[in-house]
Amino acid sequence: MAEKASNTSTVRPERSDRPRLLLLDGHSLAYRAFYALPVENFTTATGQPTNAIYGFMSMLANTLRDEKPTHLAVAFDVSRKTWRFDEYPEYKATRSKTPDEFRSQVELIGELLDAMAVPRFAVDGFEADDVIATLATQAERLGYEVLIVTGDRDAFQLVSDQVTVLYPTRGVSELTRFTPAKVVEKYGLTPRQYPDFAALRGDPSDNLPGIPGVGEKTAAKWISQFGSFAELCERVEEVKGKVGENLRAHLDAVKLNRRLTELDRGVALSATAEQLGREPYDRTALVGVLDVLEFHNPNLRERLFAADPGAAEEAAVIAEGVAVDGTVLAPGELPEWLAGHAARPLGLASVDSWELGGGSVTAVALASAEDAVWFDPARVDEADEKAFASWLADKDAPKVLHNAKNVMRVFGEHGWRVDGIEMCTALAAYLIKPGRRSFALDVLSVEYLGRELAPAADAEGQLAFGEEDEGEGAAAASLMTQARTVLDLGEVFAGRLPEVGAMELLHDVELPTSSLLARMERAGIAADRAHLEGLTQQFAAAVAHAVSEAHASVGHEFNLGSPKQLQEVLFGELALPRTKKTKTGYTTDADALAWLAGQTDHELPVIMLRHREQAKLRATVEGLVKSIAPDGRIHTSFSQTVAATGRLSSTDPNLQNVPVRTDEGRAIRRGFVVGAGYESLLTADYSQIELRVMAHLSEDEGLIAAFTSGEDLHTTVGSQVFSVARDQVDPEMRRKIKAMSYGLAYGLSAFGLSQQLGIEAGEARALMETYFERFGGVRDYLRRAVEEARGIGYTETLLGRRRYLPDLTSDNRQRREMAERMALNAPIQGSAADIVKIAMLRVDEALVREGLTSRMLLQVHDEIVLEVAPGEREKVEQLVRREMSGAYPLRAPLDVSVGVGSDWESAAH
Repeated sequence: MAEKASNTSTVRPERSDRPRLLLLDGHSLAYRAFYALPVENFTTATGQPTNAIYGFMSMLANTLRDEKPTHLAVAFDVSRKTWRFDEYPEYKATRSKTPDEFRSQVELIGELLDAMAVPRFAVDGFEADDVIATLATQAERLGYEVLIVTGDRDAFQLVSDQVTVLYPTRGVSELTRFTPAKVVEKYGLTPRQYPDFAALRGDPSDNLPGIPGVGEKTAAKWISQFGSFAELCERVEEVKGKVGENLRAHLDAVKLNRRLTELDRGVALSATAEQLGREPYDRTALVGVLDVLEFHNPNLRERLFAADPGAAEEAAVIAEGVAVDGTVLAPGELPEWLAGHAARPLGLASVDSWELGGGSVTAVALASAEDAVWFDPARVDEADEKAFASWLADKDAPKVLHNAKNVMRVFGEHGWRVDGIEMCTALAAYLIKPGRRSFALDVLSVEYLGRELAPAADAEGQLAFGEEDEGEGAAAASLMTQARTVLDLGEVFAGRLPEVGAMELLHDVELPTSSLLARMERAGIAADRAHLEGLTQQFAAAVAHAVSEAHASVGHEFNLGSPKQLQEVLFGELALPRTKKTKTGYTTDADALAWLAGQTDHELPVIMLRHREQAKLRATVEGLVKSIAPDGRIHTSFSQTVAATGRLSSTDPNLQNVPVRTDEGRAIRRGFVVGAGYESLLTADYSQIELRVMAHLSEDEGLIAAFTSGEDLHTTVGSQVFSVARDQVDPEMRRKIKAMSYGLAYGLSAFGLSQQLGIEAGEARALMETYFERFGGVRDYLRRAVEEARGIGYTETLLGRRRYLPDLTSDNRQRREMAERMALNAPIQGSAADIVKIAMLRVDEALVREGLTSRMLLQVHDEIVLEVAPGEREKVEQLVRREMSGAYPLRAPLDVSVGVGSDWESAAH
């Protein structure tokens, strides 16, 4: 019985037992995807556009799923100079230049296809259609079913009882099946007659001229009447009227069209249709490319991997090799099992949650190299819990965890202290490849172990269920599989980390930081709900006022949140200067509005900027209010694996969203207060840490001297750059020097500096050149940093944290320049991040060592926030200054600023 195809608009016939060859026109489909998906929504952190890649791979995954081909190949164009160009130099001459954003994506599609073991063809002198025609003809002769996915209608001439064309009708998400009957239904002609019809019709996209006054209906009528183009030529005098005259006048051009439209079925290829049988993926390579492209959508990955011919074999490997001896423990059985595994590393996986300051663990699985167990903490007896807590706290009992910080946070809520962590697989993967965006266990399992995590349903039958129901047994088997996967990954990473010089970084910095962060998250910070709710109303009123102002400025109401309506008002009604053109119109983002504000006297761009800022502030405060837990505190979540430089980030809520230097931001920070039982908040951070690191790395004596002089850094540097006395450095000079100094540390170009300062690019370049004349060590270091990274492929921080930058040798200028900026930025910002972590650890250890009850709560934007217990302020302040200033011996010594107050803002310094 026929089934409805999920990605097609017509019924797909039942699958036969014959071999089925799927052929794809790579350029045609990628180009359609490029224009179907907005490029601004598909760009990596390095600036690489990925919309064509994503659309193509999504379409491929769907088609593999729906059509289940036994054979597969993709054909690409090499250039426009083919045999058709030799016959007709104007062939495709009217096509616009291929966008740079598209060209760079074709090579990456090729890398994905290679990882999927998909043969791809690109033959000099021929188009992709000719390659497809050759393979389709070969396969048809062999009795194969053939499916051709292409956006070029010339392929309709290949349609037969064995060959079907899947033609995209909306982007690449919907494919219409063109069988012989469908071609007749659409054009009233057979597939064999299609090239005759196409020659008469002409094709503007290929620059093939048509006949004046002759459209598709007339062309189809002639072919239907005369049977073929050849017969029409023989009887051309029978065509009467003006169209007949036009036909005869353009007959030579139409004959040329006919030759060019005919697909070549005899292209010499490196493989035949028989040799295109599908092969298992190189899963490690595929995951690697998907990560580089930042394709972390689990749906796309699942569809791609589900279509892997090796998936069934891989599933068998998983079923045979993981958690085969798993057991659901009954109450009282855990102590004996732990005692039998005391000295061996165990992988741990748990099902837990953390909601508004409360943590719960509903299941735990432990796995050794030989067996695995599962238990429910709510159903164990006292001996079980005591044995488990003792094992967790035993520093000599080696443990392998995934996302160790989260485990310690939730387990800590149960009073379980976790020590003896030998490996955190998420942190290890991050240190090995910090630029990736996903550290999910299933993704790492595929990449490093070559196997997918078995779903719970696939794990049934592996357990001694006892009295447990099958549903619980399946879930338990799945969790034990995860625990075994964690253990196996730990073994892999134990070998890989020394190769990248990161084992000490893991054990001395990242794992201790995880433990500290878990305690900080559990502690949270007290919040003044009434104050924050008042700010919510204040910002909501400001948003409403901005809406009224915007409506008044144009004389009517419109939706400020609608880009389309805003475009109509700005560029239609008001006729303001047009901004950058995008697929959806002229951009109205913040940069564009700021530019418009400087180009026109109309008040709307300024109002829009204010509206968006107030709306963002309202959303920030609303999020904070919702995040207040029943204990009256906000418990943010810190992450060590988001920023490739090593900096910490926070979510739920994101405290980095709180502005630092604005009045509104200061008002929000006043909502974070000292909690009950404590005396005050203390804040501490480093003064100009990135610039001190840059001075240290560059060994520039002039810059180091500027730091050690005790004077204002930017004034001192400004006096040297502008060759004036220190008291003659005005605020504008200081502003320029400050922007440039930090800009250099962040890899800012002369153009970027000009944009930031609002000056001409030439002036910015001259400013940088003058700076480098005074501080030649900085110039030499920046050049050396890029060239050294280009040579070895990565940068390193002072502690050896690596940032891999393969795009440093890319042929794509945009990607290469982005990588060069990262090569400048990563050692400086990464070293600063490492120093901050060391400082946090030193302060925490000193608090414990000196028996103080004050505690660390937050780390945001390099600032540390502590809650000070009564009577401990002086000791804590001395301790913080000592430990932070001694965190790392820089040539430009670390300088610490400290402030104390009853709330976060009043504790500012």
